[in-house]
Amino acid sequence: MNELITDYKLRITNKKYILLFASLLFTLLVLFIVDLVIGPVVIPAKEIITILFHKSSQNIAWINIINEFRLPKAITAIIAGAALAVSGLQMQTLFRNPLAGPFILGISSGAALGVSILILGGSLFSISAILAENTYAIIIAGCIGASAILLIMFLVSLRINNMMTVLILGMMLSSMINALVSFLQYFSSNTALKSYTIWTMGSLAGLDNAQIPILACITIIGFVIAVLFSHPLNILLLGEKYASSMGVNIKWTRIGIMISTSLLAGSITAFCGPLGFIGMSIPHVARKLMNTADHRILVPACILCGSIMMLFCDILASLPIYNQSLPINSVTSLIGAPIVIWIVLKPQKAER
Repeated sequence: MNELITDYKLRITNKKYILLFASLLFTLLVLFIVDLVIGPVVIPAKEIITILFHKSSQNIAWINIINEFRLPKAITAIIAGAALAVSGLQMQTLFRNPLAGPFILGISSGAALGVSILILGGSLFSISAILAENTYAIIIAGCIGASAILLIMFLVSLRINNMMTVLILGMMLSSMINALVSFLQYFSSNTALKSYTIWTMGSLAGLDNAQIPILACITIIGFVIAVLFSHPLNILLLGEKYASSMGVNIKWTRIGIMISTSLLAGSITAFCGPLGFIGMSIPHVARKLMNTADHRILVPACILCGSIMMLFCDILASLPIYNQSLPINSVTSLIGAPIVIWIVLKPQKAER
C-alpha cells in the first residue's frame, strides 16, 4: 500500500512539473512573438509569423527589421536570461548563499576590465580608436578578461578548500579590478568614457546573425556542464562533509561549476555587457514555482524562467512610448531587485 501511495505521489508530481514546464514554454513563445511585435515600427503579428516561416512579406522593410534587428535581439534575450539564471543557481548552491549571483567570482569584473582597457586605455596603451569601436574586438577583450579571472580562481580553488575563503577572495579581486577600471575612467577621454558607459548599460541589440551562434555554442557547453553536475549539487545542499561521504569529488565539482558559471556569465557579459539581478533573482523564482530544491528540475526551470524574464525586460525597454530603447541593465535591475527583496523578506517554506 505504501509503495502504491508513493508511486501515485510521484505520478502527480511528474504531471505537475509537466504542466508547469508546458506553461513556461507557452509563456516564452508568447513573449517571443510580443518582443518581435514591439518596436517603433508597427508590424502585425500575422506578418511576423509569415516572415519567420515563409521568409516573405509584402513590405521588404519589415523583413529587414525582423531578420536583422528584432529576431537577433529576441534570441539574444533568451540566451542571456537562461545563461545568467543557471549560473546564479549554481553560485547560490555552491556558496550556500541565497544572495550569491553569477558575478560573485569576479568574472563580470574581469570582462569589464578587458573592455575598459580596450575602450578607455587608448592613450595609455596605444590602442587604435577604430579597434576600440569594433564589436568583435570588444567581445574578444571581454572574453580574455573573463578567462583571466577564471584561470586565477581555478588556481585558487586547487589550493584552498574553504569556499567562503574563495568567495571572499573573489570579492576582493572584483574590488581591485573595479579600482583599476576607475583609474582608466579618470584618465580617459570624454568620448571613450561615454562609449564605456554605454557598454555598462548593457545591450541585447549589439549581436548580429553571425555572432549569435558563437554565443549559443559557448552557453550550450555551460548548460551541459550544469546538467552533468545537477546530482552533485543536490548532495552539496546537505553539506560538503556529507557529499564527500557519498563519494562526491568536492574539488572537481567546484571546478566544474566554476567553469560552467564562467562560460555562462562571462560570455554574456562579454557579448551583451553587464546585466544585473537576473542571475540573483530568477533561481529564487524557479524554486518558488517548482517548490523543490532538486537541480534536475531547477536547471531547466531556470533556463525557461530566465528567458521569460529577459524577454519581458526587453519588451519593457522597447515600448514605443519611449523615443528610444531604454538601457536593458537598468530595466533588469528595476525588476530583479524588488524580486530579491520580496524573496528575502517573505517567510521561507520547506522545499522538497
